Amino acid sequence: MIKWISSLFSSTKTEDTTANMKPEVHEHKKNNIESVSNKFLIVGLGNIGAEYVNTRHNIGFKIVDFLAKKEGIHFETVKLGALAKYSFKGRTFLLLKPNTYMNLSGKAIKYWMDQENIALENILVITDDLNLSFGTVRIRQKGSDGGHNGLKNTNLVLNTQQYARFRFGISDEFKKGKQVDYVLGDWDDTEKIALPERLEVASEIIKSFGTAGLENTMTAFNGK
Repeated sequence: MIKWISSLFSSTKTEDTTANMKPEVHEHKKNNIESVSNKFLIVGLGNIGAEYVNTRHNIGFKIVDFLAKKEGIHFETVKLGALAKYSFKGRTFLLLKPNTYMNLSGKAIKYWMDQENIALENILVITDDLNLSFGTVRIRQKGSDGGHNGLKNTNLVLNTQQYARFRFGISDEFKKGKQVDYVLGDWDDTEKIALPERLEVASEIIKSFGTAGLENTMTAFNGK
């Protein structure tokens, strides 16, 4: 009888202890979510090849190249593009230049989103925009492709328009029928002089996106 009563108290104590335990897996999941939320994919759109390096259409490449050079980091050739990793204020920025050519940019974006487990809201795609005057910047939370083939393919592959995009104005100073020549042409002398300051602003936008958030970044930089 004494042994039977003792066993009841022993069983109750074990159950109470178990009930108060916190499974470690919950903490692991929490830490994993936090680490994912601090990782950002910054995609500069452009075309590969020496003939495109200094063209207006390649401003996406030029912006991430500028930031990489400024911070002393280097791009490495990876699957579907070139990638550079940059850490700033506890955030990790993955700078991506797809090598798929502009019209298939979405393939590289989707691959590296999945590869690095990056949330859709942590993606920023940088493009040129004919509808904005030279150097004007506009950041948006979502939107249509606006006739941009890189965004058009990205929307198709991701099956959504709900991702942040950073448009850099290249203006529309071209004659009728000369749009292709214009966007694939080099900057004029006036633009070349002004470009370094605009690239500096663009690099600050990238860092702000990861540290201050999209809404604050739009408020601080849109139209400037």
